[in-house]
Amino acid sequence: MITITEKKNCNGCHACASICPQDCITMESDYEGFWYPKINMQNCVACDLCEKICPIIYKVQIENEPQAYACYNIDESVRMESSSGGLFTLIAEQVIHNNGVVFGARFLKNFTVVHCYIEEKEELRRLRGSKYVQSKIGETYKQARVFLKQGRQVLFSGTPCQIGGLKAYLKQDYANLTCIDIICHGVPSLKVWQKYVSYQENRAGATIQSIAFRRKDEGWKRFSISLSFKNEMEYVQTHDKDLYMQAFLKNICLRPSCYACNFKTLHRQSDITLADFWGIRDILPEMDDDKGTSLAIINSVGGKSMFNRIKYQITYKEVDINKAVSYNSSATKSVERNPKREKFFKEIDEIPFDKLVNKYCSDSIMMRINKRTRCMAHMMLKRLTRVAFTQSNGS
Repeated sequence: MITITEKKNCNGCHACASICPQDCITMESDYEGFWYPKINMQNCVACDLCEKICPIIYKVQIENEPQAYACYNIDESVRMESSSGGLFTLIAEQVIHNNGVVFGARFLKNFTVVHCYIEEKEELRRLRGSKYVQSKIGETYKQARVFLKQGRQVLFSGTPCQIGGLKAYLKQDYANLTCIDIICHGVPSLKVWQKYVSYQENRAGATIQSIAFRRKDEGWKRFSISLSFKNEMEYVQTHDKDLYMQAFLKNICLRPSCYACNFKTLHRQSDITLADFWGIRDILPEMDDDKGTSLAIINSVGGKSMFNRIKYQITYKEVDINKAVSYNSSATKSVERNPKREKFFKEIDEIPFDKLVNKYCSDSIMMRINKRTRCMAHMMLKRLTRVAFTQSNGS
């Protein structure tokens, strides 16, 4: 049977709970707000299926030659509603058009995040956009297998570890399955997210009715988190100033497995990897209008076929994959564990959310000075590079 001796060795993918023939494994939250398997020993028949399909215990090595593209949806309305370039919507529409099923993450009424499936284009808005919370897989691996065996086309989107869990659970390849993963920074605690939601609702004096993590009012690079409340109040703040996003980007509230992720590689199990193309300004400035540009990495023949089906609906250009991911280190490298993480979680139930984040996530005066100095030096270097390039072309 599966045993979690170190929490960094479990990504909460639900594969073990999904495969159990006795339904004796449940996923339960620990005090930090992360799911781990719990076995009902009275019902366990010691079949060891849970251990045999664990994507961390049995790692899969992929041998492929991925291709990378800078791209964005030519439909600007969809692009502006999407986290980056709006490619997921196009791929999902292709699948639904062929009577397929699309799996992805959505908010529930209480703004927890779960995986679900949709079959209509009108429902795509539920899955569109980033959700910086770990989504609960629930029964979706089982549901996907039912649709696949029926011969229906299935698109399953998720984090790399969720795709790894799905592939391990299915135990075979399906020609009618397309998987999309993302370049993942890490998954934050549901408990921290719920604390943030309660904090914002108390400040507004009303419950939240809608959330958007990636508003582009101030541009794609300075995206904002937006909360709309039932009393018609609205909160909009850029990601660098929002308390929740500060905790997320400071790596203080991520799952233990995220600091030693087994899925950091350019050779992935998914067919397509989607991400923000943060280096677009330097690599392809003509494709940088600050409305969102996607980095699409094609990992398989099936992924290439799908990409070819949407080509006429996007602006795209092939790029060097190594240059592209050099601006997004999360593609191949786990984030560093925040040294204050344990103290943060120890006090999460003791002090108000804003004081907790300000206490453990605020930069010191020295750090702020260093950041400002590095920023000024970077800007000066870019100016000097432009001058040298101009003089070289003029001579």
